[in-house]
Amino acid sequence: MESTASQAAATTTDWGEKAWKLLASVRRESPLVQCITNYVSMDLMANTLLAAGASPAMLHSIDEIPDFTPCAHSLCVNIGTLSPSWLPAMKAAAALSSKLGKPWVLDPVAVGASSFRMKACLELVDFKPTVIRGNASEIIALSRASASTDSAKGVDSIHDSLDAIEAAKLLAQTSGSIVAVSGATDIVTDGKQVVGAHNGVAMMQTITATGCSVSALITAFVAVDKLHALDAAISALSIFGVAGELGMKMAKGPASLRMHLIDSLYGLDEAAVLSHVKITSLS
Repeated sequence: MESTASQAAATTTDWGEKAWKLLASVRRESPLVQCITNYVSMDLMANTLLAAGASPAMLHSIDEIPDFTPCAHSLCVNIGTLSPSWLPAMKAAAALSSKLGKPWVLDPVAVGASSFRMKACLELVDFKPTVIRGNASEIIALSRASASTDSAKGVDSIHDSLDAIEAAKLLAQTSGSIVAVSGATDIVTDGKQVVGAHNGVAMMQTITATGCSVSALITAFVAVDKLHALDAAISALSIFGVAGELGMKMAKGPASLRMHLIDSLYGLDEAAVLSHVKITSLS
């Protein structure tokens, strides 16, 4: 029993060191992260990236894709306020990123809300995102895209993240992407291995665009280590959760938590990361 506890502690320490190394790399390299996202999330996503040390570019005009996307280190596509006028730019940027071997992340916001969203996401998945990050309901809906009984209709998740493990594994296997599911326990899988991050506070769910922002943070992390996308994704989720935990100690409600979360992410040091990151194997 002591041996098992020691192994668990060692594993946690290893993950903490990986997470810190990735955050330090983001701060040192300041990757340029192109975000094609929604009006609701632009502000918090940009500030999350800046607080982590990355350089955000909220650029969505299709006319700029050929010139700008090759210069970016990674791409985040978020369909939160999807419209027909934006979809061609999303597809063009995703296609170009894949062609150039640049990592990119798909956030399928409310993918089950309409056939338009589902079709758009399936088309985007064809461009081989490095990571697909959503809540449990979004991942289940996308994984079961061929079924007609999907019940997820909005942005909020009606499932627990652990309910989506098998759907996430299936989606990872069929898409070739790393799949991340946000929830009380954040999970990440490559279709075989499943790891969980046990960080964060419930109040983060009451702040608009925290999910979108962690997708952006994942995009920054994969920019500095695209060969280990699973490690990058789970580390970003845990780091964002740690910032939420530290911010909550100073917050009085959602509005002040939003502010203190950004401040805490900006101020994270090695000791805080090593002592707070909680990542475990779930498979």
